[in-house]
Amino acid sequence: MRQKRITLKDIARETGVHVSTVSRALDPVERKSITEEVASRIQAAADALGYRPNRIAAGLRTNRTMTVGVMIPDITNVIFPPILRGIESVLEPLGYASIIVNTDSERDRESRLVDVLRDRGVDGIIHAAVLRSDPSIARAAAEGLPVVTLNRMVENSQIPYIINDEDAGICEMLRHLRDLGHRDIAHLAGPQDLSTGQLRLAAFRNAAATLSLEFRPDLVATARRFDEQEGARGIRDLLASGRTFTAVLCANDRLALGAIDELREHGIDCPREVSVTGFNDMPFLDLIRPRLTTVRILQHSAGQTAATVLLQLMNGDKAEDIPMETILPVEIVVRESTAPAGSLVRS
Repeated sequence: MRQKRITLKDIARETGVHVSTVSRALDPVERKSITEEVASRIQAAADALGYRPNRIAAGLRTNRTMTVGVMIPDITNVIFPPILRGIESVLEPLGYASIIVNTDSERDRESRLVDVLRDRGVDGIIHAAVLRSDPSIARAAAEGLPVVTLNRMVENSQIPYIINDEDAGICEMLRHLRDLGHRDIAHLAGPQDLSTGQLRLAAFRNAAATLSLEFRPDLVATARRFDEQEGARGIRDLLASGRTFTAVLCANDRLALGAIDELREHGIDCPREVSVTGFNDMPFLDLIRPRLTTVRILQHSAGQTAATVLLQLMNGDKAEDIPMETILPVEIVVRESTAPAGSLVRS
């Protein structure tokens, strides 16, 4: 025989309080409006009775689904699990569930997935896969959906964003290479339709001027994607050009790993002949030889910050209380892939 579903009325009868009090006690957001003693007593009774909330019914009453969309560009990229953990560490205790979707960095797929999440009724979106020009998410935000972008930003929009201090990270890494005696420094730039790629290339150009190094456009190779294959292609292009370089500053870790592998294919030792650096400090770098010198970003904290800003938007906080721009600090981590300037490399 099917067991009767436990309701708020059953818990109210068991605890001797009003149904509205039970409702507030079992709502992670509203719980703070009643005393902890009463809330704990109600929660204990709910657990003992086997109560399970009816999220569909609650959503009809509150016009909330208690779900948040999280959009990432590449589900295979190991940088995202710490970020996702940071997001969920903020949202899950408040009763929110995350719907994670993977865009594969494809514009049409990304636009379609924005619509899918909106059709699912998510209360907000954390978007870590936006393009610099991204009409689909800009339209969603303009129509009132709370949206925050993470690691990237949409230009000419009013969408709050959380990014890393690209200028400081690139400048300190370039300073590290300069102090090792490198002067012919190549840059493997990220895709220029992404703010991270564009900002890090601009930071490289500005840092070169700050550090009295020559910025050489002929030593810049631009990737189409932030992955190992594009890092390898960038190195092949640089070697084929016949131009000399003793170091390669890469716009992310995956480009750097592809670069090191391709240098090895050409019999070029890293770091003895060419130093290589990354950006992000993704997990497991300590397991790869040579251990990569890179810029460390606050992955878990980035997720937490994005979730906190999204909550402010979803809760209707005053606009002046919600930061439009959040820039997180970075630090360089020196490992084994950089060394004093060695032999110049030619094709």
